[in-house]
Amino acid sequence: MSSTASLRPIYPGATIGVLGSGQLGRMFAIAARRLGYRVHTLSPDTDTPTGQVADVEIVAAYDDLDAIRNFARNVAVVTFEFENVPAATAAAAEQSAPVRPAGQVLHTTQHRLREKTFLSQSGFPVTPFVAVRSLAELQTALARLGCPAVLKTAGWGYDGKGQYKINSVADAETAWAAVQTQEAVLEAFVDFSCEVSVVGVRGSNGVVVTYPVIENAHRHHILDVSCCPARIPENTAREAAEITRGVLEALDCVGVLCVEFFVTRTGGLMINELAPRPHNSGHLTIDSCVTCQFEQQLRAICDLPLGSTELLRPAAMANLLGDLWQSGEPHWDQACALDDVKLHLYGKLQARPGRKMGHLTALGATPDAALERVQAARTALVTPAAR
Repeated sequence: MSSTASLRPIYPGATIGVLGSGQLGRMFAIAARRLGYRVHTLSPDTDTPTGQVADVEIVAAYDDLDAIRNFARNVAVVTFEFENVPAATAAAAEQSAPVRPAGQVLHTTQHRLREKTFLSQSGFPVTPFVAVRSLAELQTALARLGCPAVLKTAGWGYDGKGQYKINSVADAETAWAAVQTQEAVLEAFVDFSCEVSVVGVRGSNGVVVTYPVIENAHRHHILDVSCCPARIPENTAREAAEITRGVLEALDCVGVLCVEFFVTRTGGLMINELAPRPHNSGHLTIDSCVTCQFEQQLRAICDLPLGSTELLRPAAMANLLGDLWQSGEPHWDQACALDDVKLHLYGKLQARPGRKMGHLTALGATPDAALERVQAARTALVTPAAR
């Protein structure tokens, strides 16, 4: 049965199951509880960001399929907060409850080669790529795509993990050893003007809504700051929204999906990656949109009408990584002294360099003003107060 087959709505009071227990699950659980739902979460960890706000936290391995089936029997619908849940786990859950997005969506998007092949065969614009399964194949692919290029593991990569930039053919052997995989993807290096993302949502009735395009800047392959609306031409923004709509429909995806794009120097769009879940860049929707991406995830999987994606004011978000704790506890009072800045912390027990611990959101009259404000707030966290 197609995942778009209309079901009776799952009303408040029902229990939602979340596979995964990080910050995305936490913000989803907060949105769900605000609407009167109960939330159960399952992951191999305890006292997690999601577990701290869920009604029930179940500690089990994702490959414990008996535990997965029992978990699904006690909820009305299952969703996930990161795409690296094994396909077998989703299939086991589907035996007892609807899983949204469906396991097939997971199967496609959690593997770079399957994802890029799907996008290419479906006619969507993607970065040129070649499948690589040996050093010899890598050398052949480099001759085809040229240098520089980026070698990526085919599976289980996020935040720049499993990636290696190749500047010359002489780097091939070192790159192949570095990615430590039997299957990889070599991508042509894109000379882009900026990176943007579109968060889209699709209900089981096929209705699709998209948020305004978000502009992103990364540092060390991890999202650093985002602003919305993106500072790109209107026709480029419209095209990005239409492509996102098409990807949601082609995947038959029910739920939230984010499409990450490169904007080329000539104004073209190329899909970089898909994320079949709420996205880090979309966190600013909590404070700046009529309906945030997490409430939309809940509405979509529960067969409720989707909410408005209207942006109330331009907004910017800055990630807070564990690096901020290197000199001690950040000065939360100084950031909060900026009364138009919102602080979101994820309840993680240990701060480590590169680990996402929270984010700040600021609103402004323009995207530039919001960016300036949120960066000032983040700087204040580590700047001693004037005496």
